[in-house]
Amino acid sequence: MFLHKHPYAPFIQTDTEKLIVGTLPPPRFSTGQLLEKDVDFCYGSYYNSLWLYIDKIHNLKLRYDNSDEAVAQRKSFLIERKIGVCDIVESCERTKIDASDLGMQNVVLRNLIEYLNEYPNIKTLLFTGGNSKNGPEYFFRKQLKEYGVSLETISEEIPRIHEFVLPSLKGSKKSSKRKIQTVSLTSVSGAANISISKNPTYQYFKSKYPTFNTFDFRLLQYAEYFK
Repeated sequence: MFLHKHPYAPFIQTDTEKLIVGTLPPPRFSTGQLLEKDVDFCYGSYYNSLWLYIDKIHNLKLRYDNSDEAVAQRKSFLIERKIGVCDIVESCERTKIDASDLGMQNVVLRNLIEYLNEYPNIKTLLFTGGNSKNGPEYFFRKQLKEYGVSLETISEEIPRIHEFVLPSLKGSKKSSKRKIQTVSLTSVSGAANISISKNPTYQYFKSKYPTFNTFDFRLLQYAEYFK
């Protein structure tokens, strides 16, 4: 059994307003066996990388290698845009060493409620995946349930949008009335391409523009939330 630990601490500033929430990076980031184009930072996998989309949206001309400069470029962007990263999974066990969410067992979660209480400027959670089993939204719903809170649907269109009132920490006498919105973005994983191909919006653009592909579909979606 392989113990898959998250290699990065949450990246959050005092003025962070949006928080990217995923699960775990591929196991090679935990074992230090990075590929040539990997960046040693959150979402650093060159393949199926969130940074490829952010780079395209903002024309950042990012480096894709193991250098300190590549890490610094990404941190600078996040700080400037008041965006943080806090994946919800701290560790899990795997029988097969891969990046599959479904392959995670004995999952240990980070308490996002604690982070949201600690950083009062966060208004939006950007899930890099939907409510499928072992996805970030799936785990967050379980976490909210422990506080007697559920997500209220704002929009059922993809990306699905929900809202909730942040619960106070257990033992706290202060009641929280802060509303936080969640956005379930289409995963950057190649496994999501099958569901994208069935999406009516994708099919519409594909019929009008034959060269339109799944990268373009995500780009349209992400541009709204990573402006």
